[in-house]
Amino acid sequence: MQGERGGPAADGGRPGAADRLGAADLGAEPGERASLVQFSSAFCQPCRATRRILAEVAGMVDGVAHIEVDAERNLGLVRALGIEKTPTVLVLDAAGRIVRRAAGMPRKADVIAALGEAV
Repeated sequence: MQGERGGPAADGGRPGAADRLGAADLGAEPGERASLVQFSSAFCQPCRATRRILAEVAGMVDGVAHIEVDAERNLGLVRALGIEKTPTVLVLDAAGRIVRRAAGMPRKADVIAALGEAV
């Protein structure tokens, strides 16, 4: 995955940027080892392909969850994280810290490599 590394630093240190994301933020239980968090919108064609890629990668690695967040219904979180387009993918470690972030449809090999940093 091409894109930024890190948590709040990747968000430019903006006030309100989350240090860690959990079930209350994401609307779903994070994975035990890592989470692939996808911000999507209803009419986003690349979001559909991204959903397939992330679900496939999450299914390959035990303890990894794929969580899709509707950007339009979660504007507070979108703003706090500085999400500007969909799809945007965040890779979270077991503690919910953002270890990688990328906008646009990722390649499967890049997702696997980014996941390696989180587990």
